[in-house]
Amino acid sequence: MLFSSIPFLYYFLPVVLLLYFVVPFKLKNLVLLVASLFFYFYGEPVYVLLMLVSCLSSYIHGLLIDKFKGTKWAKVWVVSSVTTSLLMLGFFKYSNFFIENFNALTKSNVALLNIALPIGISFYTFQTLSYTIDVYRGDAKVQKSFIRLATYVALFPQLIAGPIVRYTTVEEDLTERKHSIDSFGTGATRFVIGLAKKVLIADVLYEFCNAFRASDDKSVVFYWLYAIAFSLHIYFDFSGYSDMAIGLGRIFGFRFLENFNYPYISKSVAEFWRRWHMSLGTWFRDYVYIPLGGNRVSNWRWFFNTLTVWFLTGFWHGAAWTFIVWGLYFAAFLLLEKFFLKKFFDKIPRVFSHIYVLVAVAISFVVFNAADLKEAVSDIGGMFGALDIPLWSKETAYYLSNYAVLFIAAVLGATPLFKNTVLKLKENNSACKVIDAIEPVFVAAIIIVVTACFVNGSFSPFLYFRF
Repeated sequence: MLFSSIPFLYYFLPVVLLLYFVVPFKLKNLVLLVASLFFYFYGEPVYVLLMLVSCLSSYIHGLLIDKFKGTKWAKVWVVSSVTTSLLMLGFFKYSNFFIENFNALTKSNVALLNIALPIGISFYTFQTLSYTIDVYRGDAKVQKSFIRLATYVALFPQLIAGPIVRYTTVEEDLTERKHSIDSFGTGATRFVIGLAKKVLIADVLYEFCNAFRASDDKSVVFYWLYAIAFSLHIYFDFSGYSDMAIGLGRIFGFRFLENFNYPYISKSVAEFWRRWHMSLGTWFRDYVYIPLGGNRVSNWRWFFNTLTVWFLTGFWHGAAWTFIVWGLYFAAFLLLEKFFLKKFFDKIPRVFSHIYVLVAVAISFVVFNAADLKEAVSDIGGMFGALDIPLWSKETAYYLSNYAVLFIAAVLGATPLFKNTVLKLKENNSACKVIDAIEPVFVAAIIIVVTACFVNGSFSPFLYFRF
């Protein structure tokens, strides 16, 4: 079930809200768990059992780790938990990838399993891993209620595409959380803003990308417009989902951490990744990078640690060489920045470092979205004039003129300009009252426009559903 759909907005969500706020607090987690299982069952009838198995595994392992805390058996059980979770993720997500590469290397003909990828498995697996590891480390108390733990894992606002919520973030909320009209209003507004980012910007940019792919009249400029459009599309698509998840969480009394912080204003690739998909970056930092030694090691060891983390980051995104190359591409920039580029960019105007980041990221997302490495090389070649195509074409002019306003809105929306303007205006009491009065009207208007888009059929699944 999509957040950006009529069934969710006008049927599922109102019913869940009604039931949730009617029942006493002791039943609220149960309502959320049942609702979340139905939400997942709606799109994945079979794989809801896999998610429940994952919940049960982490629940039992957590109890065993806690029972044997301080002994060698605690380590045995945490290793068992990590192995079980990774085996499930590996089997369902990476089986075909390994078989395909085995066949290519050995000239074999092993049949592919062709297993459908369970939606959200990459996200909820990382959540169950963080829970058992944190219990082992003593960073979290063991959860003795299966319903509470399953609610944490299956919570529908963040189940499908994150953010990756740590158990420690919502540990207290699972047992005691506060609800208020202000929190409900704040959450609803955040949800609607995310909905607008998804439907009114991301989906329309996706139409541009599809038009580029279908075009027989490509040009160098058209390739660059495609790279920019997809970079903006993936930002508004994923950050829009995160906004909706955070907003829904707030409505139900949970406070999820931010997942995006205007990454396109970054002055380095390292800063970009501190602002982009922050829940994933901090997860790899805390559970892979630091355990490997982090940066408090020799340069050669740090080199290895960085390559390992970014290989895994790319591979986490998908079972394809394009994603692995994409991850290692960023590793290369991080290495270059540490030893060479940072010193260079510190000496020149900041505008050049911004341009460097935007170009590097745009190229990276061309690789990210390519069907295979051959297409990725071809697309990058088109951007730099290596293909037999003109610099400009009539079709390029046509699509640029049709989408120019959207490009401008998306570029401005990817900066904190609007947010900072509103915050500045709210410093004035009169302006603050006007904004507070307009906000409900603004939210209602967005819902009306978005609903019209739904009726028209102009929406698409979230990009990160396939991960």
